[in-house]
Amino acid sequence: MGAPWRDHAAWSIVERAEAAFGEPLADLILDAPAERLARTREAQLCVLLTSLIAWEAIRDDVAAPVAFAGHSLGQVTALIASGALPLEDGVRFAARRAELTQAAADAHPGKMAALLGATVEQAAEACAAALDGAWIANDNAPGQVVVAGTPDGVEAASARAKEIGVKRATPLNVGGAFHTPLMRDAADALPAELANVTFETPAAPVVSNLDAAAHSDRDDWHQRSAEHVAVPVRWRESMQTMADLGATSFLEVGHGAMLAGLAKRTVPDLAVRGIATPEDCALLAEVG
Repeated sequence: MGAPWRDHAAWSIVERAEAAFGEPLADLILDAPAERLARTREAQLCVLLTSLIAWEAIRDDVAAPVAFAGHSLGQVTALIASGALPLEDGVRFAARRAELTQAAADAHPGKMAALLGATVEQAAEACAAALDGAWIANDNAPGQVVVAGTPDGVEAASARAKEIGVKRATPLNVGGAFHTPLMRDAADALPAELANVTFETPAAPVVSNLDAAAHSDRDDWHQRSAEHVAVPVRWRESMQTMADLGATSFLEVGHGAMLAGLAKRTVPDLAVRGIATPEDCALLAEVG
């Protein structure tokens, strides 16, 4: 993921992150073995760094963003990109966030499943049938809702979803029931990790996973950043919020195209572009 950027000026993001973090990070996005990248902390640092490198490469070419937003871990990326969270603090926080959510997952084992073709109402009904614990974890886009909970709870919710007409319930290859009450241990521990972090006023509003609202303040991100690991990611609503703010196009910054696909389903009238390589930056400069 990082190889295309190795000789780009934006690689300075990695050097700054390494200095703040106190350990090598470049190898994570260049040549780390698969077994190392299977660890939650390392995988999330990869995603964070490659997204921030791409943003660093284009930020001077993006005229006045209407808003920033990020899905789950991406909310940390969005806070850094907006200037609300210093890079150095953000990298350290992302690592601890990953460690604490994985610890919560180890203490409270769980699963996740995508309900394809489901409405939020159907997902809620399916979860209500799971007496052992299942909750909506991600409201991603029309027809894509992710549920999570205890293994038995997710099995029961998936079975009920099929009974009420949901097209498919697909188990996700993840290590826990993220964005559910099973992450409460992590949410309770995260404020201490942010106690010495000073948030700044963002360059443009940041749309929170917590409430899908755009926030221009600097005062409540300590609480939002901790609480959001134990509540659903309201991504469908977040994209609509950005459209309502006047966005005319979306930029998905970083490796992959999952969020672009969700945007096309949620706000199909808006253009979506992806920035994952230096070549994408050149294309963005050409089309404006």
